[in-house]
Order: sequence, then structure tokens, then C-alpha cells
Amino acid sequence: MPFHGQKFQSGCSERQEHRTRTRTIGWVLSKSSDSLPSIITELENDRAKIDDEEEASPKREQSERQVADCWREIHGEDDWVGLLDPMDPLMRSELIRYGEMAQACYDAFDFDPFSKYCGSCRFIRRNFFDGLGMANHGYEVTRYLYATSNINLPNFFKKSRWPKVWSKNANWIGYVAVSNDETRNRLGRRDITIAWRGTVESGFLDLYTDKDDNCRFCKYSAREQILTEVKRLIELYSNEELSITITGHSLGSALAILSAYDIVETGLNVMDNSRAVPVCVFSFSGPRVGNVRFKERLEWLGLKVLRVVNVHDVVPKSPGLFFNETVPPMLMKLAEPLPWSYSHVGVELTLDHTNSPFLKQTSDPVCAHNLEAHLHLLDGFVLASGRDPALVNKACDFLKDHHMVPPYWKQDENKGMVRNKDGRWVQPERPKLDDHPAEMHHHLKQLGLDSNQ
Repeated sequence: MPFHGQKFQSGCSERQEHRTRTRTIGWVLSKSSDSLPSIITELENDRAKIDDEEEASPKREQSERQVADCWREIHGEDDWVGLLDPMDPLMRSELIRYGEMAQACYDAFDFDPFSKYCGSCRFIRRNFFDGLGMANHGYEVTRYLYATSNINLPNFFKKSRWPKVWSKNANWIGYVAVSNDETRNRLGRRDITIAWRGTVESGFLDLYTDKDDNCRFCKYSAREQILTEVKRLIELYSNEELSITITGHSLGSALAILSAYDIVETGLNVMDNSRAVPVCVFSFSGPRVGNVRFKERLEWLGLKVLRVVNVHDVVPKSPGLFFNETVPPMLMKLAEPLPWSYSHVGVELTLDHTNSPFLKQTSDPVCAHNLEAHLHLLDGFVLASGRDPALVNKACDFLKDHHMVPPYWKQDENKGMVRNKDGRWVQPERPKLDDHPAEMHHHLKQLGLDSNQ
């Protein structure tokens, strides 16, 4: 059932039973010696006590219910039935958490063309979450992902103006992370998360499969990087309960669906004991990825996809402006061979930014597409998860002016410049960037992939 951006109600899933309390209060009226005011007082006190107990009950049930108890439901085992409308509190917190892991790709990316490291991640891998102030997420980044910038995607790839740069042909496009022991215990399983950076751009298939043999960062395709790292982690934690969660925003959403499909289609998530690791996608503001046959195959494979969209965002409405999942099935069957026939996959969770009292009424497509705005809407605009509304204006101008939050406020201190020992302002050197692990070729051979093809 689609959700249309109303304020989320607190409480547990619809599947949880709510106890009914009855209380006999007529006995008060039999006390002939009591005055009417005292009887009324007794009744009011009793009613207040019942109300307090009823109010405390959902909170008590919610506090007792943990992610570890229902992670398979949150991961889409039952297609999120009963979790989205009204929004289940644990479902909301997990969606926001994975959305923040997608947002981290933007926050960590070096967009500055005056930086010699433009196009790379601003933090070394082992300090990724610490550098972003996200250490409490409880994940460790195991692999950075790179793609060749030789593809014509000008809005996605950023290049430095410096003559000597970290890489002429590569851009950082995301990461693979795994939950630490403490988070594993809280989640009820070891979670492997893949997060993709995005932008408003087409051409995601080339981005996923292309490579450049002359570049140490993108001599392997993004596909090869993903498949080998997932295989390594599944083998490493083969004795544990595992899940694979893939997230991304905009073009990153398309890459999330494509890579998740690839993992399941190749059987990479099936362990040696034939146990299948659940794979789920939490997509934010993504375009359509494939045609009806792709959708049917994805569903048959059991891949779970939850798409979070703003009804005013144009990106999820493309491509496939005329032939998409909204037209009659018979017409879609006829249009199936056409190159402009596309269909959304999975379950859709719709939001509406016009319902938020914090946001401006604007037709700016950048605001409607903004990931931080989506996380604000998921929060229910009642600060249910404690998210700061100021985050919305991190990279846009969407908050109402009376909140006094400047637009586009996110930037590095002094734009990354520091004073050297001579007192001059310079760009500091960064530690050597990670490229690819030594055992990469070994895992490619195990997967039957020839890296030279």
C-alpha cells in the first residue's frame, strides 16, 4: 500500500495484537454515602489510570521488539506488508539508516575541481565512517568502488583542474561495508552493505561494466569489484547468519538494483551448504532500470526491492515516459520489444514533500530529488528519529526561511586549505588511496570471470 507522506504514527506493526482492557467502574455508584463530586473524582482518576496504561503499552511493546527479532520482515521477506502504512518504527529507523549510508557517498566525495583529489573519496577507507561522524553506525568499510570516467557522464564524473592528479581516468563511486560484532548482535545477523553514489544521469549499465586497463583504480569494472568482494565476505563469514543490503540514490539506485540482480542471478548469494543469503535493495529516487521481462525475472529470483520516492520528483518517472508499468498489461506486452519500454520493480513507498511544515512550496526539481529531503520525510517531519531538519539544506535551498538555516551550508573548513610550516595556505597531501586487493584475480577466476575480456 503506498504511503503518501502523512505524519507517521508511532506504535508497532499492524501484525502485532493490541490487548483490550475492560474495567468495571460502576461499583462507585453503589456507594450511597459518597457525594457526587467524590464519585466524579473517583471516575476521573480511574479513567486516567486506564489511559496511562494504554499509552504505556505500545511503548513497552515497541521497546521490547528489536531489529534482531524481525530483520527478515524489514528486509522484505513478506514484501513489507503491514510495515509501511502506518510506518512501523523499526522499519522507519532502518530505512533512514540505510539512506544515511547512501548519503555518505555524497558527503565523502570530493567535488571540488580545484582539489588535486577531485573525484576521489575524502577519507581513507579505515576512517570512512569516523571522518563523517558516523562511527555509531557500527560498520567497517572493506572495499572502495571505482569506475572509469572515460564514459560520457559529465554530471557524474568530476575531474580536477590540477595538472598532476590522483587518477586521470577514475572516479570513486561507492563502497562495500560489513557490520561489526556489536552491530551484528543488534541486527541479528552480519550485514554486508553496498552503497552507490548517484546523480541525475543515464548510462548506468556502461558505468557498471566498463573498465580501463591503464588505470590502477578502474582496471577492474565496478561489476568485478562488487562480485569479488561479496564472494570474499560470504566466504569469510560463512558460519554466520548473513544478509546483503544494497542502497543508492538516483543513478546510485539504478546501480543498486542492477548489482543486486547480478548477485542473485549469478547465484553468488548461495553458500556452499546451499543456503541462500537474503538480498534486499533500499532504493531512493531511482529511475526505471529494465523492461517487463527484467521485472518478472527479478521477482522470480526472490530479490526484494523497496523504492522510496517523492511524488513530485521527475527522476522516478523516467525513462519510459509513454510505456511503463502504469499502462495496461496488454499494451505493455506489445511495447515490450521497444527500446523505450521500461517498468519499475519491487514495492513503492511514496512520500509528498508538500505535507512537511518545514519545507518550501517549490517547483525546483533539485529540491524534490534531494536525498536528505527524503530522509526528512521518512522521519515524518515530527523528528521521530531525532534527525535534524537543518540537514535538508546541506546541498539545496528547501527549508522555509524562518528556520534560519542557510542553503548549501555543507563545505569543508577553509575549503580544505591548511597552513604549512611557512605560513602559506596549501592543499594538504592525503594518504595513499586504496585501489584493489592482491587476491582480486584469484576471486575472479573462482567466479569464472576473465578480467581481460
